[in-house]
Formats: sequence, structure tokens, C-alpha cells
Amino acid sequence: MSQDRSLNQRSAVFAAGVASVLMVAFGLGYRAVAARVESPVDATPVAQEALDRLPLQIGAWAGQDTPLDEAVIKATDTDAHINRQYVSSGGLGAVSLWIASGVRARDLMPHRPEVCYTGSGFTLVARQSPDLPLADGGVLPCNAMQFSRGTLAGNRVLVLYYYLVDGQYCRDVAEWRYKVIWTPIGYIAQVQVITAISDTTPAEVAMRQAAAFATESAPLIAALFQDEQAEADPD
Repeated sequence: MSQDRSLNQRSAVFAAGVASVLMVAFGLGYRAVAARVESPVDATPVAQEALDRLPLQIGAWAGQDTPLDEAVIKATDTDAHINRQYVSSGGLGAVSLWIASGVRARDLMPHRPEVCYTGSGFTLVARQSPDLPLADGGVLPCNAMQFSRGTLAGNRVLVLYYYLVDGQYCRDVAEWRYKVIWTPIGYIAQVQVITAISDTTPAEVAMRQAAAFATESAPLIAALFQDEQAEADPD
């Protein structure tokens, strides 16, 4: 049992480390294209305090914040963020959670795993776009991508991600970028659930881990933004 927990923790640390390094790259490239999309100047950013309310205990998942260096935070172009590792007591392993929130679409559009991981030396080896069932009968549209770098088995990760745009779950940028042009957007958040792929955690197991956490946490994440919007606009 202690060995399994140690493996889970090492997997979470590895996945978080990969994510942290790539966050720096998120703010460095593809801005020329992203700059064509302007967000409304009167949008009010979601407060960091609002995201901090996401519970550290989500079902059987116990979380721990992972502080980021100020330079990394600046490079992510976010107004508020969460960077945590969650470990399941129910045998589902460990995941890393990254939430990036902002009101400037031009800054958030380049922050996509398929762009930033490959731009940092990873190879996209597999991709799927599942609709994950939620407990309330809805679905969570998302992308799940497997990346590999080098020949070491430990350099493989699965990244499941989706967007939350004014209360609506979106699979990727294509589903909301045109809305930015025609409709003022109050907030955009990208949610990433990252887990390591290894000999003891093959890709299909990593996918089950990420999907289980994503579906359990998604309603709680959405509620944070809904509550923040309600407080900002009490009418």
C-alpha cells in the first residue's frame, strides 16, 4: 500500500512538473495570431480568492496546492489560477489539476496542450474527444491527448482538458473563439487534468483516472464561477 501511494505521489509530482515547465512556454508563442482577438475591456476578472474556494477534498480525492514561481505565473497570462495535485484514496491514482482563468481571449487562446507540448519537444501520439457523462445527466465535452518525449517510459503524459466559457462547457477553442467576436464574454477558463503514463499506469488506466476526476470536479469548478458572477452582478 505504501509503495502504491509513493508511486502515485511520484506520478503526480512528475505530471505537475511537466505542466509547470510548459506553462512558461504558454506565454511565449503564437501571440501574433492570438492578438487578433480582443476581449471586452469592461470584463471583470474572476478573483483569485474565488478559485481558491475549490475544495481540497473532492469525493475520494485529496488535494494539495503546488505554489508556482512568480515568473511562471506571469508567463501564463492568467487573472487567476489553480495548480494542485489530487490523490485518490479509492485506488484511482493521482492527477494534477491546472485551471487558468482570464477575460482576455487573445492571451488564453495560445494556451493549448496540442500547441505548447509539441512546441516544447513532446510528440502528440494519440488524441480522442470524448463526451464524459456527468452525474446531473449532462455531458462534459473534452479533449484527451497523450504526449511522449524521448525514449524513456517515464516521459509520457495524458492531458484531458476543456474550457468553461460563461458557464458553458466547451471542448476546445473552435467552439468559443467566434463567440468572442460577436458576444462579450465575462470569463474564460481552461481546465487541465494531467496524469502520468507508465508501465504500471498504462494509457487506458490514465484515461480512467483523468476522466473520473474531471467529471467529479467539473460541477464544483463551474459553481465557483457561477457564484463569482452572481456576486459581481447581484441584479
